[in-house]
Amino acid sequence: MLELGVKMLLAYLLGSLVGSLVVGSIRGVDIRRLGSGNAGGTNALRTQGWLFAIAVVVIDVGKAVLAVGWLPPVELPVAGIDPRLDREWLAVACAVAVVVGHVYPVWYEFRGGKGAATLVGAVAVLAPAALLPVVLVWLGCVMLTGYVGLGTILGTASLPVYFALSRPLSMALLCFALLMSLFVAYTHRGNIERMRQGSENRARRLWLLRPR
Repeated sequence: MLELGVKMLLAYLLGSLVGSLVVGSIRGVDIRRLGSGNAGGTNALRTQGWLFAIAVVVIDVGKAVLAVGWLPPVELPVAGIDPRLDREWLAVACAVAVVVGHVYPVWYEFRGGKGAATLVGAVAVLAPAALLPVVLVWLGCVMLTGYVGLGTILGTASLPVYFALSRPLSMALLCFALLMSLFVAYTHRGNIERMRQGSENRARRLWLLRPR
């Protein structure tokens, strides 16, 4: 299991390179001290603008593509290739590790983002078609309610439904989707509380049912 441990560790370290904090360090900005205090793309967009947010998303999605697409099949000098290790489960393990690294980055005092963009990058490698229901559910929810966080939670929750209905059934992808749907709901617990209190920000440009 040396290969599994080494590659999960590397995926976690990649995940710990949080886009908003990397770009923010170049511009002399700590995104965690602004807006909602979250080191994610939505807060980056609201406080720093489109160019900053695009750079953040490119990094956060790109590191997941590397961790899930490039890392599992590569032969590392220290670990080699373990023939007993299922490649799909290895890719899923690296996907989990890179998302956890984004949320709890070792380089940034374990204070990162909420994992959504990094999860999108991981799913884009594992099962690109699964992004369609995620995007549709997210967009529909935001258009109806204006809540980006709720859209992210429900969009992620569509993943286990998609994989449960897919044939042939992949237990690795289904387990990954179930775990990530719970994890994303947990990372958005602050959004849930603010929605309950009525103080959550809304994406007014996408919110079709907003008061006139």
